[in-house]
Amino acid sequence: MNRRQFIQTSAVGVFTVPPLLQSCATSAGGDASGMLAANIDWNNVPGTLLGPNAKAGHWLRQTLAPATDVEPEEYDVVIIGGGIAGLSARRWLWRAGIKHTLMLELEAQPGGNSSSGKNDVSAYPWGAHYLPVPDVGHTELIDFLREIGTITDFMANGTPVYNDYHLCHDPEERLFLDGRWQDGLIPKEGIPEADQQQIVRFLTLIENLKNAKGNDGRDAFTIPLDRSSADPAYRQLDTMTMTQWLDQQGFSSTYLRWYVAYSCKDDYGSTPDQTSAWAGLHYFASRKGTGADANGETLTSAVLTWPEGNGFLMNQLRQQANAPLRLQAVAYAIDLSDATSVKVSVTNVPTGKQTVIRARKVLLAVPQFVASRLLTGIDSPRTATGFHYAPWVVVNLTVDGLPQTAGKSLCWDNVLYGAESVGYVSANHQHLTDSPQRVLTVYRPLTGTDSAEVRRRAYQTTREEWLQQTIVELETAHPGLSTHIQQADVWVWGHGMISPTPGFVWGEARQKAKQPVQNRIHFAHSDLSGISIFEEAFSQGIRAAKEMMGVDGA
Repeated sequence: MNRRQFIQTSAVGVFTVPPLLQSCATSAGGDASGMLAANIDWNNVPGTLLGPNAKAGHWLRQTLAPATDVEPEEYDVVIIGGGIAGLSARRWLWRAGIKHTLMLELEAQPGGNSSSGKNDVSAYPWGAHYLPVPDVGHTELIDFLREIGTITDFMANGTPVYNDYHLCHDPEERLFLDGRWQDGLIPKEGIPEADQQQIVRFLTLIENLKNAKGNDGRDAFTIPLDRSSADPAYRQLDTMTMTQWLDQQGFSSTYLRWYVAYSCKDDYGSTPDQTSAWAGLHYFASRKGTGADANGETLTSAVLTWPEGNGFLMNQLRQQANAPLRLQAVAYAIDLSDATSVKVSVTNVPTGKQTVIRARKVLLAVPQFVASRLLTGIDSPRTATGFHYAPWVVVNLTVDGLPQTAGKSLCWDNVLYGAESVGYVSANHQHLTDSPQRVLTVYRPLTGTDSAEVRRRAYQTTREEWLQQTIVELETAHPGLSTHIQQADVWVWGHGMISPTPGFVWGEARQKAKQPVQNRIHFAHSDLSGISIFEEAFSQGIRAAKEMMGVDGA
């Protein structure tokens, strides 16, 4: 059973996370395997330390006076933020005939957590790297995937046929446990019978939740999550942690708890002690997408992926609208003093030149801590409290070879049991060539009870320190990997993703944060769902665009 099959029938558990930045040469079961990596001077390895534009952030934090004596540019709509939610709204507005729209993005490329990079070996992700095949009931997303060629046809019963080049190629996943790679990410080889029985019971329970409907006739768990049932029998799960839920259900298996804790970190950047049980269960119970391959056989829990990860989807969204997109442009002040328009003061990051944009409507497609700063001084009943963001580090390693240990051969997704990271993706897995050169994208959530302190320490950590910690860990499964590294780039996400803490998904804070200001400023971002996935950001953009235009069903 691989991870995508497990998604159909599984949930999230508890795990004690080691202290932030603690090097752990033996966490994945190795002994002295990381000694070589620990003794290398990583200053001599080519690469860079990257992250969201610091200069742009400085402009945002400064108390700048709104631009004056500047002839304003006029638009119908200004979208601030070029992540997936903003691009989705821009696409919807363009198709609805709202052509006079401007998007402002503070970075040198749009995409947010779906941004990507590229070198001579491969494109690679800097954040989100896959999209599970969606439920056919998510019609807006299904239509988008059809338009970009990811869905190539439909069977007579309406089941989509997916592009083979976009479906994740085999082999998909493996787990390094007890010195050996095993197929799939659920520990199974050599685990005690009692643990196996708990896993079976767990799968049965989650299968029931996946098929469950509330007293309002809606699925208990679905995507977009706001379409999930309002039945209190399910929503009350949001009031407890995943740890409490697992304890309540009597799941004590160390192996099961490790796996579901790994999933919590992988999807929310948080531990089960910090994660809403509803959100944890939603990840597994909401994935119901099906498709058909060229032979007409049904696929369940298939994954769509590309070398650049969700950067592929971002570029497709960008190309589906011709409205101007202004990069390295920071909106730093919003003025509502004019009763008929919104005035936005903007700074060009490289030059510092100030401009003024005047629009009928503004869409803030930015995280709530940015939106709140832009709304300083504006009288509004809207609040944005209770939003918690998880810091992440992503390391892209370009190698000219990958030493292997016993067991399953290299897969797309590769995870080390007990490691601080959540494993690595082989970015050029989808390539049709079998070159020894490849890019390994390593994901490491930085969990901790004080996210501000974790974030501060992350920003103070050098590229060389990140590399040593990362490669010491990988050396436990790939002895000698250090000698094959040609380039090593590190990206620090200080606010990587929203973390669904208990009470947040179905609490008042999330609902209040979505409320427009004077029907002139509207909001769209995945954090308004409480779950940072492509599907939610895509849907939030459409919701906000419809709301702006007064379209029913927003």
